[in-house]
Amino acid sequence: MNGRFDRFLLLLRLLILSCLSGSGLLGESELSYVTCGSVIKLLNTLHNVRLHSHEVKYGSGSGQQSVTGVTEADDSNSYWRIRGKSDIVCQRGNPIKCGETIRLTHVNTGRNLHSHYFTSPLSGNQEVSAFGEDGEGDNLDNWTVMCSGTYWERKNPVKFKHTITEVLLSITGEQYGRPINGQREVHGMQYSNQYNSWKVMEGIFMKPMEGSKTGNVHSEL
Repeated sequence: MNGRFDRFLLLLRLLILSCLSGSGLLGESELSYVTCGSVIKLLNTLHNVRLHSHEVKYGSGSGQQSVTGVTEADDSNSYWRIRGKSDIVCQRGNPIKCGETIRLTHVNTGRNLHSHYFTSPLSGNQEVSAFGEDGEGDNLDNWTVMCSGTYWERKNPVKFKHTITEVLLSITGEQYGRPINGQREVHGMQYSNQYNSWKVMEGIFMKPMEGSKTGNVHSEL
């Protein structure tokens, strides 16, 4: 119950901040890096769709919650929270390092971005799903951030490598029919290419703690 209440508070904060942003009261963030605890949207740079999930399960494969790509920039089902890998708590506001392993937790449903040795329904690549309850799943929820330099920079595209199966989070353009008509299949691919490039877009970005016990929040929606 606490997990659902926390998600409700986070969604309420996103709504308020969205209204403030529309009023021009929120400026550009001074943070150049992506930080732990931030809530973000991720854009596939080739197909211009955002990583998305919802309470729709796959009709084949694992039968778990489906993960897709959507064109709508303002869809609330495209927010993901950055967390430490399974059994590791990352310090809120700390920059994410290139090569660091993280989890991406879907804000609205509390399930983690996940992959496993099931075949994806459209392309025949490796299925990517959302798994777990209230942010707790298993070690198949872990993804390594692949980028150049020291930290994950907000301005630069990155790739996400599944730590157990070593596939890369990808979109090659296949589209679903009903009930999620037009949404793109998200899957895992073995090879690095233009299909697995992602960039941070909208979100709430956590500032470093700056010596205090609580982190500050900067938003950009």
